[in-house]
Amino acid sequence: MQVDGTASTIGTTPTASIKSASGSIDYNTFLQLMIAEMKYQDPTNPTDTSQYMSQFAQFSTVEQGIQTNNKLDSLLASQALAQADSLIGRTATSSDGSVSGKIASITVLANGTTTATLEDGKTLSLSDGVTIS
Repeated sequence: MQVDGTASTIGTTPTASIKSASGSIDYNTFLQLMIAEMKYQDPTNPTDTSQYMSQFAQFSTVEQGIQTNNKLDSLLASQALAQADSLIGRTATSSDGSVSGKIASITVLANGTTTATLEDGKTLSLSDGVTIS
């Protein structure tokens, strides 16, 4: 049994990053900027510490959301490959009946497109209307 597939997994690094027009800002960069802001603030008009805590909490929430999305993307890719594996050896028929055969391998692309390669070498996109038996 062979499952051919490429699935993109976002967030392969342990630290999440937010992409912006000027580059990326990760958690450590945010903390360094916050410390620099505190260090060089105007002593006659200091910033309220609750504003710093609010910024820190907001950034932490965004970072946790990004990490959750990354883990969900990885989980969905794994699930797609597991489902594809269960199709190998079964018979697929196109919606119009023109292509039919036993599935030899499955390719799952990062964009979610799944293609079956049949034993006779033909390929069949597994989309709406395809019958698997």
